[in-house]
Amino acid sequence: MDAMILAAGLGTRLRPLTIHTPKALIEVGGKPMLEHVARRLIAAGATRLIVNIHHHADQVRDFVEMQQGFGVEVEISEEPERPLETGGGLLQAKPLFSYDAPFYMHNADIFTDLDLRSLYQHHRGSDALATLAVRAPETERYLLFDADNLCGYAYQGEERLVRDPIGNLRRLDFCGVQVLSPRIFELMTETGIFSIINVYLRLVNAGEQIAPFHVGEATWIDVGNLERLEEARQWVTMTG
Repeated sequence: MDAMILAAGLGTRLRPLTIHTPKALIEVGGKPMLEHVARRLIAAGATRLIVNIHHHADQVRDFVEMQQGFGVEVEISEEPERPLETGGGLLQAKPLFSYDAPFYMHNADIFTDLDLRSLYQHHRGSDALATLAVRAPETERYLLFDADNLCGYAYQGEERLVRDPIGNLRRLDFCGVQVLSPRIFELMTETGIFSIINVYLRLVNAGEQIAPFHVGEATWIDVGNLERLEEARQWVTMTG
């Protein structure tokens, strides 16, 4: 089973830590964020990892080699000119996937004790093209779901539907962890720098299903700034 770790970000909000160190290698509890995520994905059944890199790319590559791929096969997808965001990064890595089963995609800066196996099995038991880990929104930027999955989004509190909803709307944040069918590659027409969410919003209008999986009581920390980094470090220390 494949798993892609998105590790190409610049980490601008974590400066000055990321001036000379890639965001994915900032340590939390004595281990780089990349290692925490990689080992959780392997524990959840991943047998191949695909890691995209850009900022201080050689450092990430060297770390993966030093760790001997965390004990599994690891492919590196380099984005030499600029980070391609979630959709562009996935498309760039297309030749590296095995296409034999649904795969994980996990941001390198997300700390969570979400049951990844349950997320995967939930996806396998549905007809969804992708299943997104979600939670209650904390900002005015979120996704809209109805009884039949993703149907729209909100930016700065302005809600926009891409298809007619069925039943009541649910407002949910995407948590940066998901499971996708390899069929996604057949359906991507976007090029360059783009978000995978934009792909989903286009595809649901064509009848594809993008399903939510609520994280429930699971811990979820998006290490996007120094304050959240400290929160993640405290959480890892407390949980061992």
